[in-house]
Amino acid sequence: MKSLVLVPGHAIPYRFDRLDHDEGWYLKPFQAGEGPLYLDHVKRGVAVAAQQAGSLLIFAGGQTDAAAGPRSEGQGYWLAAEHFDWFGNQAVRSRATTEEFSLDSFENLLYGICRFREVTGGYPERIAAVGWKFKGARFDLHRRALRFPEERFRYEGENDPPTLAQNLPFEQARSLLFERDPYGVTPEAASKREARNASQRHHGYRQSCPELAALLEHRGPELFAGPLPWTTGNGPF
Repeated sequence: MKSLVLVPGHAIPYRFDRLDHDEGWYLKPFQAGEGPLYLDHVKRGVAVAAQQAGSLLIFAGGQTDAAAGPRSEGQGYWLAAEHFDWFGNQAVRSRATTEEFSLDSFENLLYGICRFREVTGGYPERIAAVGWKFKGARFDLHRRALRFPEERFRYEGENDPPTLAQNLPFEQARSLLFERDPYGVTPEAASKREARNASQRHHGYRQSCPELAALLEHRGPELFAGPLPWTTGNGPF
């Protein structure tokens, strides 16, 4: 498998017979009306992976809601795909897994790459990320922070939340934060992650992805300047 199809999570499923309604999901008040749209992200991710035989589909997202117990966003999305029999693309199941430590969009991308390394033994030659249309610009910021080649990255915007207009000021603020703090290490970014880490989980990617250990430790705000597998050709690729 040479390509990564990444689906970042936003919430955790509650009732699999009601995923097309809000009551099927553990939602925060500001997520009202979004539940069924997350299922569209799952379905789109499966469809993109089905079109790319050499891809690994990763549903990413940690245990972000205490009410959901130890179920993660990534695990919940995988289970949603399983519930719907992979939307007619059953063959994707053997090429799908989860990443269960990421707590924001930057970590979705970075840890998704790390999880790809754990599963395949190499790093992705190409990445397709699936999610809200309005978050495409933010993911390009993350791509640049990781110095992943632009020509080998694409963002697949599936839909937007019903409260898009209310989301845009917050999105602008988050994008400005990541422009100032590309790796999300300032107290503002770190506190958001801490609040989402409901189960106090911590990854082991420094050990399983030694080629990225220095990047995982980097704090910025300057871009990481060390060698990376996708820029040097050294390391498993």
